[in-house]
Amino acid sequence: MTPFFQFETDFVESLRCIPLVVRYKLDRCGVKLKLQHWHQLSHGERQQLVDQEVETPGAIAAYRALIHRQVLQYAPIPPADLPIPDRFPWQDLTVVPESVQVQGNLLGISLSLSQWQGLTPLQRFALVKLSRSGHENRNFRPACQEFGLMPEDSVG
Repeated sequence: MTPFFQFETDFVESLRCIPLVVRYKLDRCGVKLKLQHWHQLSHGERQQLVDQEVETPGAIAAYRALIHRQVLQYAPIPPADLPIPDRFPWQDLTVVPESVQVQGNLLGISLSLSQWQGLTPLQRFALVKLSRSGHENRNFRPACQEFGLMPEDSVG
């Protein structure tokens, strides 16, 4: 099973952009990786960041250390560390985040709490990232289609 979404297919084979699965892991470990840093990494190093798990505290610490080691091979300054919140918006299963509701409403998509709860953590992360203000939201609709959230008459 691929860790990539269908709406990312235009760039994931070459890994020229940071895929959402890596952005998810970066958030989990509190690292701000710039696209410039990503481009300096070899394809193998990028693939390692795709494949490495971040589901336990130890794995999160190992992922952070790996990113720092990789970037410091090519740049004199490590990537910035970010605070890790106790709970990310995509981890909350009691409410659909407002940004997701607003972006969905703009597209005629009303996401129910049960639909939100039925998504994987990575899918919820993607919708939160793709719905942020100031973010190019062009992949929000394709993500909703891929995740089966579109009304039947608006798919296609």
